[in-house]
Amino acid sequence: KKDIPAVNFIIHEIHCRRNIEICPYCSDSIPKSEMKNHIESEHVQVTCKCRMKMESSLLKDHEASSCPLRPVLCQFCDIQLAFNKLQEHELYCGARTEPCERCGRNVLLKELKEHPRVCG
Repeated sequence: KKDIPAVNFIIHEIHCRRNIEICPYCSDSIPKSEMKNHIESEHVQVTCKCRMKMESSLLKDHEASSCPLRPVLCQFCDIQLAFNKLQEHELYCGARTEPCERCGRNVLLKELKEHPRVCG
């Protein structure tokens, strides 16, 4: 799958046929001696803590960006919780109040960032 000078092509092709395999899962060129390890490390099916099955090579990205159980921080109290619990928690947490230091009025946490513009 690479450009080879015509002078070297026959020798290169013989070498590739003897030493290289195409992975049946990802179509990468892999040395025959490493194919078993490649399949076991990249393509074996694993189960995430959210019970979703995927290739092991995809697990890290899934856990970091799309797993419903990935840890996230509440924007109001900085407590760590699962992503799938965040919305419900922030609805409750953002409805708590704190007194404004300037006007003394109790302000909802979800409105605290906007409050200085209307504080009066």
